[in-house]
Amino acid sequence: MFSESDRLAQFPVARKLKFFAHAAVTSLPACVADAMARHIREASEAPQEFAQTLRDIKAIRGRCAAFIGAQADEIALLGPTSLGLSLFANGIPWEPGDEVLCYAGDYPANVYPWIELRRRGVIVRMLEPDRPGEITPELVESALTPRTRLVALASCHFFTGYRIDLDSIGRLLHSRGILFSVDAIQTLGAFPMNVEHIDFLSADAHKWMLGPCAIGIVYVKRKHHDLCRPTLLGAWNVYSPNFIAQAEVKFMPGAQRYEPGVLNLVGSYGMDAAIRMFLDHGMDRISARIMELKHYLVHELRRKGYDIVGPSEGPNASGITTFRHPQKSPTNLFGELEKAGITCSLRHDRQGVDYLRFSPHFYNTEEELDEAISLL
Repeated sequence: MFSESDRLAQFPVARKLKFFAHAAVTSLPACVADAMARHIREASEAPQEFAQTLRDIKAIRGRCAAFIGAQADEIALLGPTSLGLSLFANGIPWEPGDEVLCYAGDYPANVYPWIELRRRGVIVRMLEPDRPGEITPELVESALTPRTRLVALASCHFFTGYRIDLDSIGRLLHSRGILFSVDAIQTLGAFPMNVEHIDFLSADAHKWMLGPCAIGIVYVKRKHHDLCRPTLLGAWNVYSPNFIAQAEVKFMPGAQRYEPGVLNLVGSYGMDAAIRMFLDHGMDRISARIMELKHYLVHELRRKGYDIVGPSEGPNASGITTFRHPQKSPTNLFGELEKAGITCSLRHDRQGVDYLRFSPHFYNTEEELDEAISLL
């Protein structure tokens, strides 16, 4: 996909490190850092927000929409992921006895906003898969009741890397009039995304999207704009002619209604540069390359006697590979990898057992993985 010189130019982290932690907090590609630096420089010589900036934000909103198969007026430029998820949970007018179905083993950002609804009389029920993260359409269907109003799931489990079938689950839920909320941070930027059968989606840019922290894509399907009432209010999302507060709250049209004030402009430019890069390369090519690296890594780890958690191939596999060795301490190995300039993640299961987690992206190489495998 790149010559080595181009790869090092476009992904400067590869000059110093073997970086396999894109499921955590990514390093920034050069195009992202350049876009952010360019805006910062311009903002030191002119106002931070001016006519061109607003035109740029409109274009960024449109590219974000194209990236996930949405319409521009369905996109709010907000991060982190938990902010969008909390807006969904808090903005829907719940009735006592309404049921929300979610998964206690998901990343906490997609658990706590829903658990908190119990204070409002909502019944929050938890899916119980046989294996961590393995949320199948059949499991979801078996847990639905006539009172289920919304199902909240992560597109991919952060620990096991199990990638759920969003399309099948979304079709199932919509056939029964049930809302579907998705935490997409572990797949957006790694796999193609289409929100046709999703009602709400939130994903910060700082993982697989190769973008900065605290900016992301928040999607609310247009027909739900009145259903999901904004819970953060300010001059940007409430109609305020000439910046004069009105007697009544009237929200701005489109998903801007979820953006209460000044946007993260620097982050928006950075995220936009990453999305442009993904659109240029093509998400099908990017996801295929990620899975090539996954298959190579899994094969070599198994040869070395490591046990792999989660799916290694097939439609539920992702770029996340979590593993441990029966006779070796992952915590000690993590320290040795760090010393050798190899960046990965140390994670624990719900029993407190430690594991290593590798999450290489499309610009990584088999040669980089070989260095890590040799040390392991």
